[in-house]
Amino acid sequence: MLAPEMNLRNPRQTRTPTPLPAPIGPVEATVVHTRILRLALAVEESRYYWEHVDPTVPAGSRTTVVFEQRWFGAKSLERVRYLLASFVPRYDAFPAALEVLRQWRAMDLSTRQVICHWHLQLSDPIYRGFTGSYLLQRRELVQPRVDRDAVLRWLKAEYPDKWSDSTAVQFASKLLSAALEAGLVSKRDPRTLTFPKVTDEALAYLLYLLREVRFEGTLTQNPYLTSVGLDEDLLAQRARSLPGVTLRRMMGLVEFEWAHPDLVAWAKESVS
Repeated sequence: MLAPEMNLRNPRQTRTPTPLPAPIGPVEATVVHTRILRLALAVEESRYYWEHVDPTVPAGSRTTVVFEQRWFGAKSLERVRYLLASFVPRYDAFPAALEVLRQWRAMDLSTRQVICHWHLQLSDPIYRGFTGSYLLQRRELVQPRVDRDAVLRWLKAEYPDKWSDSTAVQFASKLLSAALEAGLVSKRDPRTLTFPKVTDEALAYLLYLLREVRFEGTLTQNPYLTSVGLDEDLLAQRARSLPGVTLRRMMGLVEFEWAHPDLVAWAKESVS
């Protein structure tokens, strides 16, 4: 984030200091794209990717090897190519996270689901807005439910005249499919809104990851936490048992204490 500009004025001169450069490192995606139309959360495919990928091999050179070695089973070459193209912005764009995910072999399904959900949020601003804002609004209704028609209306309001009606319908369906995989909605319309299980390891992973990522919000108030039902109060309660991180609140201030310098160091001590 840029430091706020200050104008220092006196009768003889006007000076506008140069803003500080933004921190170098991974950043959440802000450009709208359509990748979710062909790939939703992809929990199992993500696991296969983490297990096999070698980040030192250029992304453009992986397709033939991945297809021949059957990373994703019997999927076609075209599908393999699309999976790889989608996973690069989801995972390779966050190198420390990918290093941790490659080594984290004992991850349980609940943890894998929410990590896939957070990485899809990071790489897709439409899904992030859908799960981190729109579904929160729906939860405040007398009957906290959602269906495809409601999602379609939200999409058209957020992105008027951007896609054809048929494409917008596909978007609504895929957003709900991804949310279902993430444990945020039930299976059939009208869909009941739910929250997924967030393990201590998953939550600590997210906090260490966000510490290294430029994103809109703060470490205690952001769409990644709120999408899974964690506001600042609940986060403070959960932080008492998190591995490698402690949260303290005093006089309206929030302070984190980090036991490790970064995400990779945390993972070496906390997960296997």
